[in-house]
Amino acid sequence: MFITYKTGINFNVDLTLISIAMIFPLVFTIRGSFRRREKALEHLSQFRSSLKTIHYYFLGNNNFSATEKQEVFEILENINNTFLTHLCKNDYDTKNLDETVYQVYNYMDEKKDLINDRLKSKVFRFLADVHESMENLNAIHSHRTPISLRAYCKVFIYLFPFFYAPIVVNNVGYENSMLIPYFIVLITEFILISLYNIQTKLEHPFDNDGLDDINLDVFKISK
Repeated sequence: MFITYKTGINFNVDLTLISIAMIFPLVFTIRGSFRRREKALEHLSQFRSSLKTIHYYFLGNNNFSATEKQEVFEILENINNTFLTHLCKNDYDTKNLDETVYQVYNYMDEKKDLINDRLKSKVFRFLADVHESMENLNAIHSHRTPISLRAYCKVFIYLFPFFYAPIVVNNVGYENSMLIPYFIVLITEFILISLYNIQTKLEHPFDNDGLDDINLDVFKISK
């Protein structure tokens, strides 16, 4: 703004072009991040419900003692806690997660004399849902909005005042107070930066570092 007043540069350009060049990509990235968050909620619900259903199947197995039923719950609880903790970190290695889920199969193999084929098929059916939801959540966790598009938005936000200030000065006029163009440019830049920061926070909905982050404690299983 100071450079505009100092050099006397001003011009009148249709803001539609600037809106298409900057606002559209910014809104697109925000919408993409929001959709990823909504998908994450769906997969987390499936993850928890599948674990709970597996637990109910074992609870209904009359061949299991109370101790064995408790052991099953502890295995499922370990899967639940390990995976939710994994989502909070920037660690994308899933080897430990696979080994944790594999404990269900190992335990069923150990107790195969107490588990009939019907129960086994039902457990495997919902265990497949657990795997599917975990893979979907891992994909959301590790793959974000395209970096090139986010970088484009960020660069354009910083360059925006250099294009916008001469337009505002041209529309307001030199005879009016300088505070008016300053205020208009500052409030516009504040809005753009705020929208960009919202998008950045939505990029990682599991790290508890934003107002709209997912509360993972809600998806923990309990008896």
